[in-house]
Amino acid sequence: MKKLTILSAALLFSAMSFGQKIQVHEASEDIGSGKNNALIVTVYGMEQSDLEHDWKSLMKDYGAKVSSVKGGGMKAENATIKDISTKPIDIYVRFDVKKDGIELVVAFDLGGAYLSSSAHPDKYKIAEKILHDFGVKETSGAINDKLKVQQKALDKMTSQEKDLEKDNKNLNSDIEDYQSKIKKAQDNIVKNKDEQAKKQTEISNQTKVVDELAKKAKDVQ
Repeated sequence: MKKLTILSAALLFSAMSFGQKIQVHEASEDIGSGKNNALIVTVYGMEQSDLEHDWKSLMKDYGAKVSSVKGGGMKAENATIKDISTKPIDIYVRFDVKKDGIELVVAFDLGGAYLSSSAHPDKYKIAEKILHDFGVKETSGAINDKLKVQQKALDKMTSQEKDLEKDNKNLNSDIEDYQSKIKKAQDNIVKNKDEQAKKQTEISNQTKVVDELAKKAKDVQ
């Protein structure tokens, strides 16, 4: 049962695209003030509302003021990431739901230019790591949450299996008890028949005694 359950969970995770390597790439996207360079990372197994909540928390960790933007997504104003810029920057994000996960399209407005690997190679690596670490954390968290649910189901099945094994042991014990009682009853039946035969003989002999005495009593004059 355990092997079957673990296999089922493994197939489930595989079907949900878990286990994929978290990668960050860049592309020109309609985000921020128009067509701008953006970094893209895919997070797997998350609900969009939970992902938005966690991204908002991350932006607040950088001291940003987070607000929703028209058309969907968020804008984090005046985020402080010193390794990227000595001045506060604005960070835009859009959440694109795909078949196998949710893409975070993120644009870093450095003030006059948007972050790109060609124009800002060192700064790009920092932003890339931020998104990669976020994607890993979110995907791992999603897997662990589902793992807890599957483990709980496995523990329940294991407990049920132990109960069934206990029931089986008790039933076999009952059968042994019943078989012992049946054997004892069968022996008692044989004994009872023997005692009945003896008793019938005793009754027959006693009947003769009673009849003889009754005859003698009748013959007394």
